Amino acid sequence: MKGKFINATAMKEFGNFYDYNGNSIFYGTLGDGEPLLLLHGYPFNSYDWNWVIEDLSKQYRLVFIDFLGMGFSDKPKNHTYSFEEYVETIKTLLNKLKIKKIRILAHDLAVSVVEEMLGNIDSLDFEILSVAFMNGGLFTDVYQPRMIQRLLSQTPNFIGKYLSKKIKRNSIENSLKKMFGPETGPNTELLNEYWNILNYKQGKDIAYLIGRLVFDKVKYQDKWIKTLKNTKIPFCYICGPIDPNSGIHMAERFKKEYPFASVYFLSSKIGHWPQVETPKEVISALMLFHKEINIRNKLREK
Repeated sequence: MKGKFINATAMKEFGNFYDYNGNSIFYGTLGDGEPLLLLHGYPFNSYDWNWVIEDLSKQYRLVFIDFLGMGFSDKPKNHTYSFEEYVETIKTLLNKLKIKKIRILAHDLAVSVVEEMLGNIDSLDFEILSVAFMNGGLFTDVYQPRMIQRLLSQTPNFIGKYLSKKIKRNSIENSLKKMFGPETGPNTELLNEYWNILNYKQGKDIAYLIGRLVFDKVKYQDKWIKTLKNTKIPFCYICGPIDPNSGIHMAERFKKEYPFASVYFLSSKIGHWPQVETPKEVISALMLFHKEINIRNKLREK
């Protein structure tokens, strides 16, 4: 497989599934070289990475996974979704693939999954070489959720369930468009793909359950901040600055909290989905991050 997938269906047909506690989890691998784990955000799936995989697969062995409840993975309705479980699904996949060392690029909700992973580093049976966080809610006190997120996931369960079922496509798309930059918004083709991904296995009906994780992060905040301050694993923040949720305000807080870590600002009008809006810039930032790590490592060896 060379190049990007023509649509999400092609990605599904290319990938595979594995069993995790009775649930089918979608995953795929692409390319050769050092393993790079691509972790998607909420509420879609690994198709978010479609615009960077062609170039990245020339240098890395890409591994992507659809989290339980999203994308092409199973979507149990009576289920308590958690960061801890998402970490376990990743551990199971990497064990299945016999991967012992990994680099990570995590977007949106996945940044919290990785934070939880780093917070329990002793339980892992693989080594994390580096982590690139991208446009995710690392700090709940500056995170700015959309109104639709609050309505779905900060209301009582029965209201969230009702709204998830009844919410119309135009409401979702209008909210989605506000997350992109003014010149890099999704076209009709991509909106169709996103709508189909969201509705696969009636995923829209349980979106409110996963959305609650966004607001559950408050109770993890102190632990995760302490984890990143103490970890020896290099990490950075790649930022689409105009993102209303986790843009420049999140990056500035990141710089203040972790002055030793790199921040890579993308073009000023890039929003929440940099890998879709400006894939070349994302790849350049990631490559620069990895290059800087290699330089630091060589200096230590002298």
